[in-house]
Amino acid sequence: MKAVVCGAGRVGYGIARELAAEGNSVTVVDWSQGLIDRITTDLDVRGIVGHGAHPDTLEKAGMRDADLLVAVTYSDETNMVACQVAHSLFDTPLKIARVRAQSYLDKAWRDLFARGAMPIDVTISPELEVSRSVLQRMETPGASATAPFANNRVQLLGLRIEEGSPIAGTNREQLLSLFPELGMDIAGVRREDEVFIPEERDPLMTGDDVFVTVAATHVPRVLDVFGHQAQRARKVVIVGAGNIGLYVARALERMAGVRVRIIEADKARAETAADGLKRTVVLHGDGLDRRLLHEAGVEDAELAICLTNDDKVNLLAAVMAKREGAQRTLCLVNEPGLKEVREELGIDITLDPRGVTVSTILQHIRRGRITGLHTFADGAAEALEGIVLATSPLAGKSLKTLDLPEDVSVCALVRGDKVYFRRDDVTIETNDRVIFFALKGAVPKVEQLFRVSLEYF
Repeated sequence: MKAVVCGAGRVGYGIARELAAEGNSVTVVDWSQGLIDRITTDLDVRGIVGHGAHPDTLEKAGMRDADLLVAVTYSDETNMVACQVAHSLFDTPLKIARVRAQSYLDKAWRDLFARGAMPIDVTISPELEVSRSVLQRMETPGASATAPFANNRVQLLGLRIEEGSPIAGTNREQLLSLFPELGMDIAGVRREDEVFIPEERDPLMTGDDVFVTVAATHVPRVLDVFGHQAQRARKVVIVGAGNIGLYVARALERMAGVRVRIIEADKARAETAADGLKRTVVLHGDGLDRRLLHEAGVEDAELAICLTNDDKVNLLAAVMAKREGAQRTLCLVNEPGLKEVREELGIDITLDPRGVTVSTILQHIRRGRITGLHTFADGAAEALEGIVLATSPLAGKSLKTLDLPEDVSVCALVRGDKVYFRRDDVTIETNDRVIFFALKGAVPKVEQLFRVSLEYF
């Protein structure tokens, strides 16, 4: 596949890295010579310095023969025009644009991106995707990572085995025999810097991050088994009233019994938040101000969420909130190096906005009938959901005896409202949804399973 990526920032870099690693021909366009030099030095991609929406620049980048355009510059308008140019002049099959301004995405203008108007096949709003991820984490408060699949019928959770956990020392075989009634399975394990698919009798050790597939109705019980049961937060303090903070606050306002208070340093933004929120108390001031944190009720908060645009402010605000009494903390961290200090600082959950956006974009790029995709372990593994076609090599195979590479595990099969796991004796049928967990290098093998092909791998 030939792809053109407009924008060499964090998201553009992430998309180019993933596509190039899979053997695709990738060209990256950006105004900045420095960003182009960096990306072409680090990755096996071609770089073009220029304006991503200009026809001559796109033609120079190979847009005439490209299968895909991903426009993720910092300008919504540049991204939108790039897609229009790719459609009108080069008839590009798939065009994806990152659109931040919520006005463009308002339901009142739903026809804006139709083929007869501005032909963008997929619009990605980073703020909306990150906001949804924050809310999803709140649904599973004891998990360090969570991803929904099959219309929320299945969840893949990241669960840390803490010191003294009753799970420590057990293996998959023992775990499933101890809790045969639970709809769950072990998909993968991260041990220090290594991610692997465990064998039947590989022991789970203290400090492991275990990726567990769970039927949605069994999530509370599985969290309890792993020693991570926690009630959904009812008293929440949010630091940062930007687009993400506002979206999360509005969603929480719709939940019965949830009390939200939000702190915003920018006066104009605080006033906008106060006008747009109905039941949320908005405080203007510094989220690092101890007095203001107590005014927001941080000492009684079950969760403090730090959502400013500054990584360091988010980390420090989370540390202060925890010190002043907040039970749990969640914060956005863009810089990869800063995520490593999470445990040392006592922060419960960090969320990478770039990673969330990249995962969403990749879901629309993947070949075959891939309907869901989430990255785990800082990109070292992916969970993919796909629909089984009549010509898929999966059709007619037994889920229990499915022969897969050692770096791929089957998580679950969903048929209607029924969820099956690999210990179940069930035959895979057309239109079933199957979810796999794969190490990075094995992702193309999983994609092959959902393609219209008679070949197996």
